[in-house]
Amino acid sequence: MKKRIVITGLGVAAPNGVGIPAFTKALKYGVSGIRHNSLLEELQFSCQISGEPEISEELKSHYFTELELRGFNSSGILYGVIAGMEAWNNAGLPINENPDWDSGAIFGSGTSGIDKFRESIYKIDDLQTRRLGSTVVAQTMNSGISAYLGGKIGLGNQVTTNSSACTTGTEAILMAYDRIQSGQAKRILAGSTSDSGPYIWAGFDALRVCPSKYNENPSQGSRPMSASAAGFVPGSGAGALVVEDLESALERGALIYAEILGGNVNSGGQRNGGSMTAPNSTAVQHCIKNAITNSGINSNDINAINGHLTATTKDSLEIENWTKALQRKDTNFPYINSLKSLTGHCLSASGSIESVASVLQLHESFLFGNINCADLHPEIALLIDHSKVPLETINTNLNIIAKASFGFGDVNACVIFKKFEN
Repeated sequence: MKKRIVITGLGVAAPNGVGIPAFTKALKYGVSGIRHNSLLEELQFSCQISGEPEISEELKSHYFTELELRGFNSSGILYGVIAGMEAWNNAGLPINENPDWDSGAIFGSGTSGIDKFRESIYKIDDLQTRRLGSTVVAQTMNSGISAYLGGKIGLGNQVTTNSSACTTGTEAILMAYDRIQSGQAKRILAGSTSDSGPYIWAGFDALRVCPSKYNENPSQGSRPMSASAAGFVPGSGAGALVVEDLESALERGALIYAEILGGNVNSGGQRNGGSMTAPNSTAVQHCIKNAITNSGINSNDINAINGHLTATTKDSLEIENWTKALQRKDTNFPYINSLKSLTGHCLSASGSIESVASVLQLHESFLFGNINCADLHPEIALLIDHSKVPLETINTNLNIIAKASFGFGDVNACVIFKKFEN
């Protein structure tokens, strides 16, 4: 018999809100975290706007010691530790003096410490590489984020970092779910993080998948599902969730935000239309269908979808895939929204930040609006009714949300969240 697995802690460092209270308020009031980026302008990027969490020195000192901050220059680890520690504290869990064998971390990342590595190399020449310094390894190894969190909390179960492009965060949650389901852990701190900066975003700007005509109006730049969408706004941040066995959560009297019913991860193998940058639609539909089957529900039970929806030409194809996978369209289609209208595309952090937003919507009974989508793309309008793409926040009692992420390399992940009922 399947275990019931729930979410007992949330944490976030998002472009439009650092910390759950600020992030929740931003969701409800449609506050954008996309701002003009003077460095991107200086470097003559075509897209000169971005979504980055605003982290004060005071907040840094709350999570890192003075010694740790000396020579510290890894934005991904910074965001991940802030989000991860908030989720752990939010779950009412202690910092352990000895390893907690029942608790672990699966915390994903796309890259780690790019700016730190560049800074270190810039200061030396090839004949002086031994002078890189003692902090470079921990800040630049891809598993740096899970290692930092494991050490700060005292985690004794699996502590690892996954990496699957834009599906990373959603995949981490499902990996945590599977580990608990198999009885190998009671709780896992799951999430993902993404570095900020031009060394992360330059390739996307060169691919011309980022908008260039909203540099003077940053909050209007990210336009998922819109006829005037011009590409995704680069973003960064981190999201974190404490995924826990229901029995353990009830035993310690934890606040339960939502339940994870199940999900699915797959790949299109870069076949049948799929490529490094394009999805195999058959695989996307399989992923959604298998997530629903694995969760023990049917497609009509889904009240809302939090899509991947990046504000590129693939948005209409994603909606088409949802209609085919669910066998629902027009007015029978669920509500759908995209957090990227408020944050930009946070890359490897997108799935976890968007999952935090999905769980908050279930827990607090609202559906945030899709800003910048008054001009719904005509191809999407042929598939689903305008009313299913709310422009402003709706107060509504949602029961089940499907959250999906689709990433470079033709990889897919879909998780099904449900409002908790004991």
